[in-house]
Amino acid sequence: MPSPFPGMDPNLEGPLWTTLHFSLGAEIVRQLAPRLRPRYVVLPVERFVLEISSDLSPVTTTIYPDVAVTEGSPRPSSIVGAAATITAPLHLATVMPTPVPHVSIEVRDAANRQLVTVIEILPPTNKRGEGREEYLVRRQRILLSRAHLLEIDLLRSGQRVPMQQPLPDAPYFVFLSQAETRPLSEVWPIQLDQPLPAVPVPLLPPDPDTVLDLQAAFTAAYDLMGYDLMIDYDQAPEE
Repeated sequence: MPSPFPGMDPNLEGPLWTTLHFSLGAEIVRQLAPRLRPRYVVLPVERFVLEISSDLSPVTTTIYPDVAVTEGSPRPSSIVGAAATITAPLHLATVMPTPVPHVSIEVRDAANRQLVTVIEILPPTNKRGEGREEYLVRRQRILLSRAHLLEIDLLRSGQRVPMQQPLPDAPYFVFLSQAETRPLSEVWPIQLDQPLPAVPVPLLPPDPDTVLDLQAAFTAAYDLMGYDLMIDYDQAPEE
């Protein structure tokens, strides 16, 4: 059964978001890769952000999956001296960092692997606290390069990407920063009653842009994952 919403389904902004993040990214790769070969390759790139949530602020740092963690010898719970044993009066659980997976999509020239376009589907950790700061540093590196940047923001909560002018009132956005036209960006505001747009994906000159049909990618991900079986549409979406 299709989603009752014509575009983004706000019910997917809650606990199901991580599954949408991965499945939508996979559908974007599936849509673009056959069309761009053999000149380009379309690659999903995974990284992890460690997030520590507290009442004060989330603290994040980036890790990559090839880092190994080994377990050392356990420390003794007490220190035995000649006259006394020192034992901690309490044993309380500390707040542990949670690895949050992020997937970006890179369009690269097949011959020399030159980065051409980065496609980011912004997760919650890119839009708040230290996770936002980490993303803005990554974003700045892309904007200072010759690569194009396509950002897909399908979350109502959190901060938007920084712009010099105020954005219109809309729950969702797509931003395209082409290297040749910076600092100007193309912006697609998306209302709840609108389908997701088809947007250009810039390539190397003289190749024309290809088109990413976001609504087709979202619909394919929704149908594949069976979200209609997991969502209670009698309840209001989470804010």
